Amino acid sequence: MLISTQTAGFAEKFGDHDSIKFLAKVGFDALDYSMFNILNSNHPLCKNDYREYAKSLKKTADENNIIFNQSHAPFPSYIQYPNENQIKNGYNEIIISAIIKAMEIASILGGKIIIVHPITLLNYSYHEQKNFNINFYNNLLPYCKKYNVKIALENMWNWDDKEKKVTPGVCADSNEFTDYLDSLDKDYFTACLDIGHAEMQGSGSLSAVELINTLGHDRLKAIHVHDNDKINDLHTLPFTQQLNWDEIINTLKNINYDGDFTFEADNFISRFPVELYLNASLLMLDTGRYLVKKYEL
Repeated sequence: MLISTQTAGFAEKFGDHDSIKFLAKVGFDALDYSMFNILNSNHPLCKNDYREYAKSLKKTADENNIIFNQSHAPFPSYIQYPNENQIKNGYNEIIISAIIKAMEIASILGGKIIIVHPITLLNYSYHEQKNFNINFYNNLLPYCKKYNVKIALENMWNWDDKEKKVTPGVCADSNEFTDYLDSLDKDYFTACLDIGHAEMQGSGSLSAVELINTLGHDRLKAIHVHDNDKINDLHTLPFTQQLNWDEIINTLKNINYDGDFTFEADNFISRFPVELYLNASLLMLDTGRYLVKKYEL
């Protein structure tokens, strides 16, 4: 099982190329390339030569003996109630093109999976929201085939600003998650289980364990690993908060999970001064190795 981490937080400090070199030096096997800045006009991915930029990232990774196992598309995938500025900028039209571009970039980097968030629609029935999402993903299916990448849906949560609390999100419920996946082409759509999201009270999920068991071996092919206090989406290192990692790892083992072990725990790293990033990243990697070893025993 490869141990990887998303690149977002590191790229903010060091830039893409130096982040690749840094994480290779730490000893990670692979990288989950974050494309959260693809709509930023100053980012190289927004330029006309984005393909050459992506090829240069692949070259840097090759030279440093590390691979891209997966990528993360920009989000949100759709805004139900865009503000005036988002309407003016045409966000809901631009984001579709950006996701398709992200799929192409993922292919250039050599990854086989790209995470694309499902869409939340408030005040819609279950079937209306599901149909909207299935149409959204099916419109991306030709690009899955063109770029030979598989889209991973992720279990989400919402925030009630009035009540100041987490509320259920799309694919948080295990039956809903499987219903979505079983309505899509299994050759090109899969699940990325965000373990932290699954454990948040009010998210709509019973637990990560319940989601793992329901998704099972055939549907679950990627995970995002991070810890929290079961209330807030903290994105921090396992064993620093409240999740039961022995139970989670044993359940992954029971379904014979055969995907990678990908951290999305940047908030653990970002709390340290940059001079301690290496030490903190080494601890993250060692934590991953510890958990993977428990899986393999």
